[in-house]
Parts: sequence; structure tokens; C-alpha cells
Amino acid sequence: MSDHSGGQSSAAPSPALTKAVKQLLRPVVGLLLDNGLTYTWLTKVLKRIFIDVAETEFGLEDKAQTDSRISLVSGVHRRDVNRLRNENGEQYEPPPSIFLGPKLIAIWISENRFLDQSGNPADLPRMKSGRIAGGAGSFEELVTMVRTDVRPRAILDEMVRLGVVRVDDSDRVVLQTDSFVPSKGVEEKMYFLGRNIHDHVAASRENVKSESPPFLERSVYYDQLTLDSIEELSKLSREKSTQILQDLNKHARRLQKRDAEAGSARYRMNFGYYFFNDEK
Repeated sequence: MSDHSGGQSSAAPSPALTKAVKQLLRPVVGLLLDNGLTYTWLTKVLKRIFIDVAETEFGLEDKAQTDSRISLVSGVHRRDVNRLRNENGEQYEPPPSIFLGPKLIAIWISENRFLDQSGNPADLPRMKSGRIAGGAGSFEELVTMVRTDVRPRAILDEMVRLGVVRVDDSDRVVLQTDSFVPSKGVEEKMYFLGRNIHDHVAASRENVKSESPPFLERSVYYDQLTLDSIEELSKLSREKSTQILQDLNKHARRLQKRDAEAGSARYRMNFGYYFFNDEK
């Protein structure tokens, strides 16, 4: 382990930290093996991450980071530090749907013109010409609120491919999910996996090391339940969390519009939930 003052701590990690890290890594290793990636691949990735974190988070005030210090803090050999710091990292461009899809759905579940009388996302006529007087806006109108340089049909086809929406027999676009969680797109799933788990672990890390007010991190845990009870609790958790997400989304959009002209509007937030069960 290392500290911010320089050098590596000679103390062994606590048993609690060791157990926590092992628990964190088990599903990660399972994910890698699911995709044919082995220990050798992971060690190469970890080496670069150790260097990046040591360089960006463990510097000394008013002093440039050197290869020697990064090596000392990270435990990575100085030769590898020098090589990797001078290499161009892999450039990853997320699929366009990553940026467009969530914006569309954020508007769909928050703007009155796209909601039904119960306040839920309405089934939208695909074309503006298909709107009924006094009814919800169309999918075409929804798209033009976000992008005007892409055909609505192209966006619709992509969202159908991802399993986010479907088109019914009346040519209405029906939202399949309450947030942008693609059921089919592998790249999109991996993007949200990385972002959401990163933010969850980052919040937990801050809560462990900081004495300041903690980030929100709550869970409810029960065992000795039947599968029927699990299914009942899963259904309830989806209903309750969907309402929370919709309410928070509406409020966040109002604040984002208000903050649009503020020079200090450079912060981001991420709120999520999960439900998991097994036989252990």
C-alpha cells in the first residue's frame, strides 16, 4: 500500500481490505473469463492503471511526477513506467448511441408533452403527422429536440436493435425500459458496466477513507428466503426504484436547464440501484 507522502507502506494490508478486494475482483475475473481473457491480459491492464493512478492522484505538491516516484508508489518497475508513460494509450470511442440514447429517454420520461395522463412515458406516434390533437408528442419531435442532423428513422432503428424501444401495430414507438439499459447492444452494455461500477466503487472508496459526509450508499440484505419471495422483492424493487429514477431525472433536467449559463456547471452526478440474488 502507498500513502500520499511518498514511498510505500511497509505494513501488510488489513485482513478486511484483503477480503473486500477479493470479493470485488471475483465477478470481474468471472467477466474476463466469460470473454476469454486471462490473467496475463489483466496484468498488462493493471500495470498501466497502477501507473496512471499513481501519476494523477499521488503526486507531491509543486513537484513534477518522475518515473522513479511513480515506480516507488505503484510498485511497477521503473523501466515499464517509462515505457508506458511514453506510449499512446488505447483510444476508445463509445458508440454514438451512448450519448444520444440517454438524452432522448431523459426527455421522454420527464417532459410533459411526452408523458401520458398518469405521468408515465407515453407510446409515441412515430411521425409528427401521426399525432392526435391533444396527444403526446411524436418520436420524430423527440429526436429533433436532441439532434437535427440525424434522421429520426436511423435513430429509431438503432434503438429497436438495442431493445430499448419497439414499434407496435399502430406505428407507435413504445419505450421498453425506464432508463437507457440496452438489452442487446454488447458495446453499450460494457460502457454502462464500466461507468456505473466505477462510480459505485469510487463512492465506496471515498466513504472508507474520508471523514467528510459520505456518499449515498445503502442496501437491504436478507437471506433464508424462497425463490417466490425473491421474485416478489425483485418486482417491488423495480417498481420503487423506477419511480425514484423518474423523479430524480425530472428534477435533474430542471436544474440542468437552470445551470446552463453558469460558469461553474462542470460537475456530474450518477445515481443508480441494483438487485442481486443467489443461493449462497
